[in-house]
Amino acid sequence: MTSPFPQTYPRTRLRRLRVAPWVRNLAGENSLSPSDLIWSMVVHDGDEPKTAVGSMPDLYRLNVAEAAKAAKRAQALSIPAIAIFPHINPGRKDETGSEALNPDGLIPTAIKAMKDAAPDVGIICDVALDPFTSHGHDGLINEDGYVLNDETSELLVAQALVQAEAGVDVVAPSDMMDGRVGAVRDALENGGFRNTMILSYAAKYASSFYGPYRDAVGSATALKGDKKTYQQNPANSDEALREVAMDIEEGADMVMVKPGLPYLDIVRRVSETFAVPTIAFQVSGEYAQIKAAGAKGWIDADKVMLETLMSFKRAGASGIITYFAEDAARKLGA
Repeated sequence: MTSPFPQTYPRTRLRRLRVAPWVRNLAGENSLSPSDLIWSMVVHDGDEPKTAVGSMPDLYRLNVAEAAKAAKRAQALSIPAIAIFPHINPGRKDETGSEALNPDGLIPTAIKAMKDAAPDVGIICDVALDPFTSHGHDGLINEDGYVLNDETSELLVAQALVQAEAGVDVVAPSDMMDGRVGAVRDALENGGFRNTMILSYAAKYASSFYGPYRDAVGSATALKGDKKTYQQNPANSDEALREVAMDIEEGADMVMVKPGLPYLDIVRRVSETFAVPTIAFQVSGEYAQIKAAGAKGWIDADKVMLETLMSFKRAGASGIITYFAEDAARKLGA
């Protein structure tokens, strides 16, 4: 067929760089590997090895023994770290979340078991009270239902020290109380835990994407009201930069943007502005959407999983916390 265009048209054909897998890989601007993933994992304090989470297909709460086995799998798959979240017996919850300070509680026990099983896998622990409080909030509340900032921070410091004593590698304050990163950093330094890192949930939004997670940790039915007085307004972008700047100044080693996909613009702004390790959290609602649509046959869930994970790298994320970590690592390593 004779071309209607002059032979010189076009001199630059970008499709030449897409003609075969080898050149697409060579010209790729970003790459995704298991080393980019942090496995988001829910542990429970019961004897049953696994319990299903109805709103998160194929996601199970693991008991301590199973969590230790999972840490070994993570090590074999070259997943560098696991972020653990607790589901405790409701009978252990109270108004102040006191079980969070129990040195023999679920999280310290899980930390020790997982580090013993896979010492080269980093363990990251949420520092927040919502899985432990009877009201489902991230801190202490007054008679009006307002979450108290400074009083909550005191408990968060104590919680972080309990985790550090158990051998955690990274504490991750997720509560969004003002000043808590600095308070935790001072406590770690004074307690001799100078190498314990802080991953700050610096830009955590008051999102509707957290619902399945609250089912997973058992705080959904307990939660009274919402968290808009302490988590960020989804309408705001500049505010996220102020939050990140404060947390870095207070001693955060890494910062997080949560949720992930709806806030890729924030991931980009944070990573470019501060040039510090920036972690994106692909949250439970994002996971559930992909799984549900995949089950209906509306999308190829595995391909969408990998595409979304790549989007975080393209936006500038240093790493991604995701419930897909094990599945993704297996496919990336295949």
